[in-house]
This record gives sequence, C-alpha cells and structure tokens, in this order.
Amino acid sequence: MNSSDRPLVRLSAGSMSSTEVQAIGGTGQSEVVRAATVSLLIGDHPRIGGVDVDHVERLAESQTRLPPILVHRPTMRVIDGVHRLRAAELRGDAQIDIVYFDGTEADAFVLAVRANVHHGLPLSSADRAAATLRLLRTHPQWSDRVLASVTGLAAKTIAAMRTDSGGAVPAVESRLGRDGKVRPVDSAAGRARASRLLAARPDASLREIASAAGISPATVRDVRARLDRGEDPVPSRARRTPKPVQVRGQTAGDLLRAMYRDPSLRMSGSGRSLLRLLSSQLLDDHAREQLVMTVPPHCADLVAQVALECAAGWRRFADELAASPRSTDDRIAVERG
Repeated sequence: MNSSDRPLVRLSAGSMSSTEVQAIGGTGQSEVVRAATVSLLIGDHPRIGGVDVDHVERLAESQTRLPPILVHRPTMRVIDGVHRLRAAELRGDAQIDIVYFDGTEADAFVLAVRANVHHGLPLSSADRAAATLRLLRTHPQWSDRVLASVTGLAAKTIAAMRTDSGGAVPAVESRLGRDGKVRPVDSAAGRARASRLLAARPDASLREIASAAGISPATVRDVRARLDRGEDPVPSRARRTPKPVQVRGQTAGDLLRAMYRDPSLRMSGSGRSLLRLLSSQLLDDHAREQLVMTVPPHCADLVAQVALECAAGWRRFADELAASPRSTDDRIAVERG
C-alpha cells in the first residue's frame, strides 16, 4: 500500500471539540500504519482492573481486521486498544494497524481516558473516578466541563472532587473552557480590578479594560453599567463564600475529637446523631484500603457510584453550612429551643 493510499483517522474521539484536541497536542488527523505487535508496550492506562480476558477472547474470535489502535510514538506504549492488541497476539497476528500520537505522556493519558469512555469496552465508574483525580492534578487549568467531556463524569461531581482534593490539585487563577476561552476562577476579583481601571481610565475601550483585568469585554460592559447605576460591580452570585481557615496540622480526626468535647453537640440528641454519622464516614488511608479489598469485584461499579453520590451529598451539606446566615450563637439558641 502506497503512503497516499493509506487511510487517515481523526484523533478527536467521540464529541471532543477541536479546541480540546488542540489543547492536548492532537493534530486532527494521523496516518494508519502497520506495526509489529512485539514492538508495542502495555503501560499506563486507565483501567484499574487491567485487561478483560473475556473481551479479548471475543475480539480474537472475529476474523475481521481489527480497527487501528492509538500508540504514543516516543514510548511505543498503547494509548487506546490494549484489548485489540491482546486479541491480535492471541490469534497469532504478527502486525496490527496503529495510529501514532506525538504529544506528552500526560496528554496521552487524556486520550486514553476519552477513547475508553466513548467506545469499545467502557470504563467503570471507579476507573473514571480514579482517572478524574489524576487529570485534576495534571490538567488543573481545564474547566470542570472539559474534564467531564473527557471522563464521562458530571461536571458537578468533578467540581466537588476538585474542592475535596485536600490540596492535591494545584490552584489556578483561570481555566480553559470547551469553547477555547480562558476564564478567571474568581470572577469577583476580575470585576473589582475592572471597576478600578474604569475609574482610572474612563476613556479606555472595553477590550483594553478586559485585557488588563483578565475578564471578557461583556463582563466589563456589565461592570460599567452597574457603576453607572450606583450598584456594586460584583453581583452577589459572583461572590465566593469565604471558608473557615483550618489550623495547620489538624486532621479531620483531630477536628472530630474536638467536636466530641463540645457540650452543645454531646448534650443533645441531634448533636450526638451528627457525631455518630460523621464518625462512621471518616476513613483514614489504612481503613480505606482495607474497605476497598472487601468489595466484591462485581459490586465495584455500584459501590463506587454510591460513594460518589454520598460524597456529593456531604459536599452540598458543607456548602449549605458555609452559606448559612445564622451566627454560632443563633445556632446554639435554636438547638436549646
């Protein structure tokens, strides 16, 4: 087959936008070539449980030519198509169709997750959750919606995971959206900068102010209109509720033990119920590892989904507490009736 006759395939899997493909180094199209199966390596992939032998055998039973697999050229590691490679080896194929990807290893993992979410043998809920945590660390500048399009998890679930990461996810001032636009994480700060710039440079254009403040021209227009009406340039919905500062060195276990010494909790039925509930939810590393080992493999997906839902529920509970207008004294007064 001449090079001009070889088919081209798109690297943009599923509904991935062209912006997202460019963000991970995708070139849009790549040539299908033949490669020796022994030259390919099985390395980093998003499946916690490894290769599904039954799926490999089903693929091997088919005598049709297998679709091309995606390979990271610098390392020759398979990004997408481990099961197809194993099936080709099982039926004795010396070569297999491949497509090369020339990006970084971190971006190769992004493609591996995206591909396995949207075709072939789908990733389990546990696989997707683990992949999301990893991508939050390697691609913190991506918005929750971009990560949702890659992993298949809901954007709200990813936002909760980002917040609950315990500092494992690097903090960024802005994030890249699916439309290719970079937006500040805290729009209130950008609006405040814009209001100061508008006061100092009343003749500047919207685009000039927007560029200097790190927000969109449309947001600058809204800030100017609010200032003209004598309103706060930052609407209430854009203000972030400040979170209480945690004392350095205090773990969740330390805080829970302090709560057990609080009479307002110990001496009331609702307080004791809350303490028991929190105690049952607290898992240290050892307890978590032991608990993972007790889950039957056929229940792993269901347990992972329930755990994610529980985590999201506790996240909403925490947000409601933080946003509650009642003071500490008001809460104690209500508790005492």
